[in-house]
Amino acid sequence: MNKAESAALELLFAERGWTATAEAEHADLVVINTCSVRITAENRAWGRIAHYAALKKRRPFALVVTGCMAERLKREMRERQPAIDYVVGTFQKQAFGLVLDAAASGKRLDEVEESPAYAFASSYYEPGGFRSFLPIMHGCENFCTYCIVPYVRGREVSRDPGTIIAELAELEDRGIREVTLLGQNVSSYRWKEEGAELDFPALLERVAGFLEKRGKGGIRWIRFLTSHPKDFDSRTMDLIASHPLFCRHVHLVAQHGSNRILAAMNRKYTREAYLSLVDELKARVPGVTVSSDILMGFPGETENDVEDTLDLMRRAAYVYSYTYHYNPRSGTPAATMPDQVPDAVKKERLARVIALQRELSRESMKALVGSEVEVLVEDVSKKRADELLGRTQQDMMVVFPGPSSRVGSFARVRLSGLRGNTFRAVEVP
Repeated sequence: MNKAESAALELLFAERGWTATAEAEHADLVVINTCSVRITAENRAWGRIAHYAALKKRRPFALVVTGCMAERLKREMRERQPAIDYVVGTFQKQAFGLVLDAAASGKRLDEVEESPAYAFASSYYEPGGFRSFLPIMHGCENFCTYCIVPYVRGREVSRDPGTIIAELAELEDRGIREVTLLGQNVSSYRWKEEGAELDFPALLERVAGFLEKRGKGGIRWIRFLTSHPKDFDSRTMDLIASHPLFCRHVHLVAQHGSNRILAAMNRKYTREAYLSLVDELKARVPGVTVSSDILMGFPGETENDVEDTLDLMRRAAYVYSYTYHYNPRSGTPAATMPDQVPDAVKKERLARVIALQRELSRESMKALVGSEVEVLVEDVSKKRADELLGRTQQDMMVVFPGPSSRVGSFARVRLSGLRGNTFRAVEVP
């Protein structure tokens, strides 16, 4: 979501005559877009802020901090680091234009007004790209006990489907080949129109119908992030299976494999329900891959809970997982729960999860060697200039010989082997 919002800010900059500099150290205005989901992200942001605060002692420029961390800390940020000129929270982004105008004229705003409700940008297009993020909803109402997102992003707000379709048309006209529909929980998308409610599967159907009717064939792949198991349903699975537009990959976040911990996390499902959902997805959508987030070291976690999580990972057979150990976020219920797990224990348990995921990833990839797949060519390989890096519908990386002119196009390849977590391949007619 931050990447999409950063792209929207860049468009706003361009509309007001600002241009990006190749070296941030030479900028007249620096914007740091932050995340508060994990303490490591905040620590990195403080490091960047300190870097530019030191640079401001040598030459003048405007320093702006925005994003979730700005929403969470607000006045505290400027008290801690006076070099920050503006702290623009989640519900102040509509005033960003005023900040840019003030910086351009050498003036300073005393206050940045808040908006009563979150507003989507008119466009999230990133110039020069062939893949794009397209936010369809914002916020979260799940209130998982470890998570800061509902407090910094606010309640769920769904985007008008008319503006979603209009942006799809714009993106296709600009040469975009793949679009990822974004939201803190895309499966909770809801829009009321003419006395009826448009939910996420209905939106996907509308998106597919629009692009098929338009007939340009520019946007060929649609992905979506992130899905919560509590409202990911059979209709969505059937749409993925029936429309070649939708990539055969679902990021279905589990977080943990223990019913006791899932209940303490307020995840609103059991391990049995989750695994049943994964089984149904794989049965309804041939060739689909599943990935997840796994959070270890939640307060009160025992060895039995860890074993339940490892077992769930094996049964779900994730192609990859984003894995983390728990760190308390101030203001969330879990931060004050008893039986906090020592850091050393968290890290040891996380290491076991990572080791298992490597095995699962390797097994999933070995099973595909010899098959033919389509890839979207994303870049030239970093290791060899005469090789290309592509991504499959199943969200796996592939390297194969080819010229740089193919970047941004589709290719059909045969997977011939593995190099680490990347397939080796050759292009086929």
